[in-house]
Amino acid sequence: MSHETHSDPYLRYYPAIEQPRPDEAEMIRAIVASVERTSATTFATYKHGLRQQHAKGVGYLRGELTVYEDLPSHLRQGLFAQPTRYPVIVRFSTALGAIKSDRIRVPRGFAIKVLGVSGAKALADDDTTSQDLLLVNHPSYIADARSYLEAQRKFERTKSLPDLAVRAVGLVSRVLLELSTLVRLPLPIIIKALGDPGHHILGETFHTEGAIRFGDFVARLRAVPVSPALRRLTGQPSHDGDDVVRQSVVSFFRTEPAEYELQAQLCTDLRHTPIEDSSIDWPEDFAPPQPIANIRLPAQVADSPARRAYVDDVLSFDPWRCLAAHQPLGSVMRMRRDVYRTSRVLRQQQNAALGLAPPNPTEPRDIAELPD
Repeated sequence: MSHETHSDPYLRYYPAIEQPRPDEAEMIRAIVASVERTSATTFATYKHGLRQQHAKGVGYLRGELTVYEDLPSHLRQGLFAQPTRYPVIVRFSTALGAIKSDRIRVPRGFAIKVLGVSGAKALADDDTTSQDLLLVNHPSYIADARSYLEAQRKFERTKSLPDLAVRAVGLVSRVLLELSTLVRLPLPIIIKALGDPGHHILGETFHTEGAIRFGDFVARLRAVPVSPALRRLTGQPSHDGDDVVRQSVVSFFRTEPAEYELQAQLCTDLRHTPIEDSSIDWPEDFAPPQPIANIRLPAQVADSPARRAYVDDVLSFDPWRCLAAHQPLGSVMRMRRDVYRTSRVLRQQQNAALGLAPPNPTEPRDIAELPD
């Protein structure tokens, strides 16, 4: 049975569009157990509860998301159904589950918390008015829960490697990436991540790490730099210093505003735009990016002790904190439902015990709750 319509070329969402493997629940339990172990060792090392991914925050900003007017009907879905403005809290980050030197080139993250969102939520116990969008500067991700378990186990075994060893792995990965371009040799997604070129974080294009429901359809989202000051940073190096990424964000926003455009790639068919395998890029000729909104971040102080403590120790960003109309889809996204919850609860318990966060942190209802 086809789930396309005669009026559009896009695959319609239906629950059976997801096809979990029989062993997926077992894989997820193993990942959760590994996260519990690494959370304990990280806390013992840093005496601070850290995120298991994107532990190092490098910029904390307030801004506004504006849904475009006159969107065609296939884009007027969920959060984007009406031309509305929402306040947002943004956290820029680097990808490791530890606080490492920025000389180690790793993927960059762009987490967006949209405030004042109403509507049915994806999870029954979610009573917040937030919609979280988590993006990274790579269009594809780890394939599925089984592949993620392999990567998590490697992280657990090697998390104590010294910085010089991690930098050497990154150098080898970048060489392999250059060779693969010349001979068109496909490489594992982990090599692509470790071989990140280390470009200026603010000039990057950021992508959801898999598919999400897009109302009646299915999509991947991306945030593209569009303001001239940002576009000048695209492809510029930013890895020569232990704290250069944070310093570059703070320096930029001291005098400059930023604007990103949020775009949607809609799923057309499960062969070219798959849902269960997040390692496959969605080709733009099959799924062209379509503008749906913009994100404006005014000039501001992008890092302060109070703002950093609030965003890093009190707030959490979770792809499953979302409208039902934007439920995460596919193996990796289903895995993140349990893994993010586990990581968040452990981190908040650790920091509450140290007096760094309240025992039961609540989601912000107003942008004024973000400190200056």
